[in-house]
Amino acid sequence: MRSKAHLAGQPAPYRIMFVCLGNICRSPAAEGILKAMIQQRDLEGKLAVDSAGTASYHIGKLPDSRMIEAAARRGYLLASKAKAFTKAMISERDIVIAMDRENYSEILRIAGGQQGNVKLLSDFLDASWPRDVPDPYYGGEAGFEYVLDMLEAAGPKILGEPKILGE
Repeated sequence: MRSKAHLAGQPAPYRIMFVCLGNICRSPAAEGILKAMIQQRDLEGKLAVDSAGTASYHIGKLPDSRMIEAAARRGYLLASKAKAFTKAMISERDIVIAMDRENYSEILRIAGGQQGNVKLLSDFLDASWPRDVPDPYYGGEAGFEYVLDMLEAAGPKILGEPKILGE
């Protein structure tokens, strides 16, 4: 997957993908938050962010309205449409970040065991956070807020990775 900038002789952007189960709550929120942080840090063109789900039952749908509303209260726009994670995506992205261990395992299964560029979101959080980003889908408003808190805490550490900034 080559960008127009890369074809014009500029370095290809570092490609980051977030993955959760249905691609309607956690991963599109992570995508929206990281895109906002990229824009704030004037890193557009250097990084490309998207998201997918390991399950295919929400393909083509916008994020869950409760997550859209919770993110909007914090100033984030969530406008991506759900897509299913595929084996090809593992080699088309520089890093794939799973929201929890179950989706991490499913990514590895789909990708035929390729593990090199797959991480857990909690790899970018300190030990005070849980290992898995909880799925807020069946919970109340507080669950969506907690997920956003986790994603906001991880974002700067993701952007601070030397590989991501080409250092």
